[in-house]
Amino acid sequence: MKIRLGYVAIALNLPKVTSSSTVTYSRYSKIKSETERLNKLKEVTRSNIVDLEKILNYNIANNIHFYRITSNLIPLVTHPDVEFNYRQYFKRDFEHIGNIIKNSDMRVDTHPDQFNVINSIKENVVNNTITNLKFQSQLFEDINYKNGKMVIHIGGAQGGKEESMKRFIDNLKYFPNDIVKKLILENDDKIFTATDVLDICKDTKLPMVLDVHHHICKNEGTDLKKILKNIFNTWDNDILPPKVHFSTPREFENDRKHADYINAKDFLEFLHLAKEIVDRDFDIMIEAKKKDLALEKLVKDLKDIDSKIEFLDKTTIKI
Repeated sequence: MKIRLGYVAIALNLPKVTSSSTVTYSRYSKIKSETERLNKLKEVTRSNIVDLEKILNYNIANNIHFYRITSNLIPLVTHPDVEFNYRQYFKRDFEHIGNIIKNSDMRVDTHPDQFNVINSIKENVVNNTITNLKFQSQLFEDINYKNGKMVIHIGGAQGGKEESMKRFIDNLKYFPNDIVKKLILENDDKIFTATDVLDICKDTKLPMVLDVHHHICKNEGTDLKKILKNIFNTWDNDILPPKVHFSTPREFENDRKHADYINAKDFLEFLHLAKEIVDRDFDIMIEAKKKDLALEKLVKDLKDIDSKIEFLDKTTIKI
């Protein structure tokens, strides 16, 4: 069983490098001329793409094969009052980024923000979600990355959980196929358990990403042993291996907040559980405040805890 480790968006080992610089609409609207407004958007976008390239090259140098690209790469891209044909201006830049990813065989995905709610009872929210996810989908097209995935939560529970689950399934039917085929569904820590999401995945034929931390916070008594195999099986028709999110509660067992680093003993316990139940390759996204530093420390801690654990490279575990 091979497990690749990844991290989210920011490489803290690279000071002053970020692919998430933005321009607020308030600031944008105060720029007097149309040319200057466009130049500001181009300037920030170019800076983000340059820094994304630095991060990707850093990942390659450190054998990091799994990475989440920020959802804020292009400033104000979905704002209804901003016209910015970024695809035209940065076509070659995106192709270059895509070649880096392709040539390194890196897995990348995105996690659109929480205001994207597929099961909302408000039509404008659903329409805005379609617009936002369309941008994310187009980003994968622009970098020519056919395996791009977008992680999304089920949403709110207006009208009750059962009704909101049904509404998610019904609303999804109106989403463009190029969006739907890139979605993976995640359990959350307040409303929708891993079992709930698994049921939706069975209906929609979408793969599921298990968030272990969220399962600890919200599980309604379901033992992970009983559902882990079925969760992984939602990936059977996908070219990618299953994906898991792992984080450590900050202060107490079911604290929803993420800690700076990962508890290596808990992490290793999960790996052994996965080995016992599913015994198949999968990838783990480390969701910790210290980003790549947390990944780096986790690798060191795992080696200290278990000298027999085998690393195929700096971030790939064989167990």
